[in-house]
Amino acid sequence: MNEQKKEIAITGMTCAACANRIEKGLQRMDGVSTATVNFATEKAAVTFDSNQTGLTDVEERIRKLGYDVLMEEANLNISGMTCAACSARIEKVLSRMPGVQNATVNLALETAHVNYDPAALELTDILQKIKKVGYEAVPRTEEADSQTDHRQKDINDKTRKLIISSILSLPLLWTMFAHFSFTSWMYVPEIFMNPYFQWILATPVQFWIGATFYKGAYAALRNGSANMDVLVVLGTSAAYFYSVYLVLTGYALDHGLYFETSAVLITLILLGKLFEARAKGRSSDAIKNLMKLQPQVAILERNGETVEISIHEVTHGDILVIRPGASIPVDGLVLSGSSAVDESMLTGESLPVDKQPGNEVFAATVNANGSLRIKASNVGKDTMLSTIIRVVEEAQGSKAPIQRLADRISGVFVPIVVGIAIITFIIWYFVVAPGNFEASLTSMIAVLVIACPCALGLATPTSIMAGSGRAAEEGVLFKTAEAMEQTRSIDTIVFDKTGTITKGHPELTDFHVRNEKQRMSLLSLAAAAESDSEHPVAKAITAHGLQQFSTLPTVESFEAIPGYGIQTVIDGQNILLGTRNLLSHHNVEFDSTIASVEQMEGDGKTVMFMAVDGVHEAIIAVADTIKDTSKQAIAELRAMDLDVIMLTGDQHMTAQAIAHTAGIDQVIAGVLPDSKAEVIRSLQAEGKRVAMVGDGINDAPALAVADIGMAMGTGTAVAMEAADVTLMHGDLLRVVDTVKMSKLTVRNIKQNLFWALAYNSIGIPIAAVGLLAPWLAGAAMAFSSVSVVLNALRLQRVKLH
Repeated sequence: MNEQKKEIAITGMTCAACANRIEKGLQRMDGVSTATVNFATEKAAVTFDSNQTGLTDVEERIRKLGYDVLMEEANLNISGMTCAACSARIEKVLSRMPGVQNATVNLALETAHVNYDPAALELTDILQKIKKVGYEAVPRTEEADSQTDHRQKDINDKTRKLIISSILSLPLLWTMFAHFSFTSWMYVPEIFMNPYFQWILATPVQFWIGATFYKGAYAALRNGSANMDVLVVLGTSAAYFYSVYLVLTGYALDHGLYFETSAVLITLILLGKLFEARAKGRSSDAIKNLMKLQPQVAILERNGETVEISIHEVTHGDILVIRPGASIPVDGLVLSGSSAVDESMLTGESLPVDKQPGNEVFAATVNANGSLRIKASNVGKDTMLSTIIRVVEEAQGSKAPIQRLADRISGVFVPIVVGIAIITFIIWYFVVAPGNFEASLTSMIAVLVIACPCALGLATPTSIMAGSGRAAEEGVLFKTAEAMEQTRSIDTIVFDKTGTITKGHPELTDFHVRNEKQRMSLLSLAAAAESDSEHPVAKAITAHGLQQFSTLPTVESFEAIPGYGIQTVIDGQNILLGTRNLLSHHNVEFDSTIASVEQMEGDGKTVMFMAVDGVHEAIIAVADTIKDTSKQAIAELRAMDLDVIMLTGDQHMTAQAIAHTAGIDQVIAGVLPDSKAEVIRSLQAEGKRVAMVGDGINDAPALAVADIGMAMGTGTAVAMEAADVTLMHGDLLRVVDTVKMSKLTVRNIKQNLFWALAYNSIGIPIAAVGLLAPWLAGAAMAFSSVSVVLNALRLQRVKLH
């Protein structure tokens, strides 16, 4: 079995019923294991066995269902062509690439135009293919800058049609208002009252502006289902064709025409769709903002010279020059130069990180001062930034369990509404107003229009998009919508200690001296003495010293004594630094008045003793200290009525000291790495819903077993892969943000579902009893969709830490 997962952009969906139909159609295909279609993002996530079916088969099925697959366009400048055979060769090679719909190469202009499926390949694949056959290709950036994405094109198209539809519908609306007694004073041009003039105005609105509804309805009915388009077509067609009948039979003078009903309905629905499209575009702003972080050009070093190239042309192993103040285009390894790099967009750390040869740098981070030469290690979709974007997109495209209810309702909603509309017509025609066709028709149309299930289909995905996007801006990456929904229901949070609650590396916490006047000179000697040692405790002492002094004394001799410590000579002074046994071994008398060793060891600190020329001069304590925000975060989580537990492999005394400092009461210590998952299972067996927060390889099994696994982004890739949520900033306040965002998002979804169902539950009876004119029903239906989306967008303004 060769399983692949692809994301496909789909055009032509008008409501949740469309998404459900595509989803069911794909799930019935041989080889397709899962298929989810998101109406808000207009994307399908499909997992299939490539040995049984291919991506082209999946896309063909979508087209047969009456929709289309979005293709990307690439306009390229090509160099190296000399004759028609060259252009023909490139065209042939590109056309054979899986995912390329068509490719045309113009020899005279030295350009290529390629339509390709972004789910099957990327622009870099096309550029590399052209290079492989002996030519050079670069994107035509001057055209790319002027191009808009398909969503913006859709907005522009809807805007243009709305303007035309409004101009044609305005005279019809004018005549409708003139019939009311309170507007009898209004002047109405005589031509506006002419039945044929009204027919001429209404026809292009019905069949040109409204063509998209007819196409959608036809595709739905052809595949044995019904959607919003069916309701719109039924309602507006009934009003339009009944009016045509009145005109042709000469009854127009005796009966009111309903051309304004059909035209104004289509105009109002189009207005609602335009507002909806604009609002949906805003819900994906987080992704757009992330994409904007990466520069579009890179400076390549080639044969000792530098040349500016497109980001799409950078390949693995290229040598790039990063100038001061520039954004780094790809992930890479520093070859030469030194600088400070602002990595706040990845880690949340406000201070720039020093970079030396051998250090990693990441795409979209900003080089602050010095110049760097880097070797590209991850390019295109493999960079850290692209990974973040992909995680957010997958979360926005996935379905939350709560959406299944909305899917089931919308799947049967339209046929039920059609049935209610027919019953409404019959009751009106035979009971309420016997023989009054116009009143019966009006009530039926109002029922059909008010009941469009757009709001129901948008309720969940728009909230997920807005919520996960806002969380991503703060460094919280939900892998799936399910993780976002279920995080709110956890009641217990288990934290790993090292690197999660604590900083993950030792720091000098105490430096007690026998003679206070010698404090700085002793610190300088201690830092210098440990500078040649690779031990983490030694590095902590040296790092602390370098924060105080720009230079350290020269070490004349150095000897490491395993199990005891070190012996060095600095400026002619004999330095001993290590355990208490080291002092005893060299007959140095221990001075108990310097500090309380027992208290420091009780706090979980590593205690070291320093002697100079045979005299005990200082006691040094080193510990892995808690992060600056850990105590605040744990206090806020406990305020949310969550049980907080620390799980660690450390000995009990050290664990208790850290837990006490952080404000944690429950500690499970001395747990081996492979037993952490068992501890999580035992908590779950008690009926607890458990979230696990960790950062190391040893945390991965526990992260996978927990109801929700949260991995610190500063940790290992294995941990992040096993987790449901990645906390990019390595800050425990992000755990608080995760829980808060989950609660707010699910509450927002419930609000949307309530209002979406309320609109229909209240609106249908009102329309059925004749208290709602069709044009008002259309306005209410449009407003319901827009209000749901606007409510979801409130999540983008949520204040987090």
